[in-house]
Amino acid sequence: MTETATKQTPSRLQQHAAQVASIDAIRAQFPALDRKQSGTPVAYFDGPGGTQVPKSVVEAVTDYLYHHNANTHWHYPTSAETDAMMTGAREAIAEFLGGASEEIVFGANATTLAFHVSRALLPQIAAGDEVVITELDHHANVGPWQALARESGCTLRVVKMNCKTGTLDWDDFERTVNKQTKLIAVGAASNALGTINDIPRAARLARSVGALLFVDAVHYVPHHLAEVHKWDCDFLVCSAYKFYGPHVGALWCRRELLESLPFAKVQPSSNAAPERAETGTLNHEGIAGGAAAIDFLASLSKGADRRGQLQTAYAALDERSAALTEQMWRGLAEIDGVTLFGVPPDAARTSTIAFTVNGTASSEVARRLADRGVFVSHGNFYAATVVERYGLGNEGFVRAGCACYTTPDEVDRLLAGVRIL
Repeated sequence: MTETATKQTPSRLQQHAAQVASIDAIRAQFPALDRKQSGTPVAYFDGPGGTQVPKSVVEAVTDYLYHHNANTHWHYPTSAETDAMMTGAREAIAEFLGGASEEIVFGANATTLAFHVSRALLPQIAAGDEVVITELDHHANVGPWQALARESGCTLRVVKMNCKTGTLDWDDFERTVNKQTKLIAVGAASNALGTINDIPRAARLARSVGALLFVDAVHYVPHHLAEVHKWDCDFLVCSAYKFYGPHVGALWCRRELLESLPFAKVQPSSNAAPERAETGTLNHEGIAGGAAAIDFLASLSKGADRRGQLQTAYAALDERSAALTEQMWRGLAEIDGVTLFGVPPDAARTSTIAFTVNGTASSEVARRLADRGVFVSHGNFYAATVVERYGLGNEGFVRAGCACYTTPDEVDRLLAGVRIL
């Protein structure tokens, strides 16, 4: 290939960039980006704890409350409109996760839904059975199974993490799973380190012994599309506030399980899936906003259908995110006193980076960066075992994550702020 031809051939990044809205067009949809701190525009790196929200999501919440607010299944217009909104929201979440709309359950958040599933599994777990969890997980995917073990008498086994690499110890995983294993609970991605786990591999382990697989995808789905059927999992949870929506959670549950498990419910409520797994009157406005968040992501690109739009948008956003992650990781690595944790930027990971600054508490790092208009989070982020394994105590990590609205200039501002600590 000639030098001229090489220059004229667009890179993969350029090809994907042409298929998604520009960063300026994306940022224009987020009023939060107009906020200033000490006269400086705020750069939000706190997305792993909850992203900012675009106008279209807020408008969907407002429109529902202003014009359609009602309870479900009654014979008047606003109730019928609420039913239609719920049906549409289930379809949106199903397309987002790669499942079917009748397999989507709504709840307060992923943690509550995980506890709901653990309660439903209680009758089929007994002393002598085993449940497998991992050290790398958020405790939303630990606590429910600890409760299950206490109440059922089963044995809880914990797969180790490799602190050197920030990944699961798959040799230990394979040793831990055995014929007594009834459930494996694993995160698709670490909310502390950004590590992406091999869910199909976990599924093969589960199937080899006839166990169920529960996946916490809360940190995964803001960065990559889930594939519940391709992954061959049985349950998956996510939360809309991590992908530009309001505070509402969703559970995908394999249809036969959704129809057969004894979910806790009041006697008069529906026995039909998926409503049989939902308790009380739901957060309708939050559900409307969650569906709008998926439509926002789909609107960033073109495609034959919503899933196609999401696939194209995510591919392009992933390229942008990878470049930002590389920039942040390499820049932090060059700063004296900074220690990085987890997998490098060229490994399977999200754009979430955990680090510490020698001699400065993580809470103080966050406070000083906030004074410069750079918002990061600090602590253990409920991934308490990860912090414990690294021996970091109560201060934990500093955590910075990129979102669809993050720019290279904002990453430079973060790096500049860390350099002068």
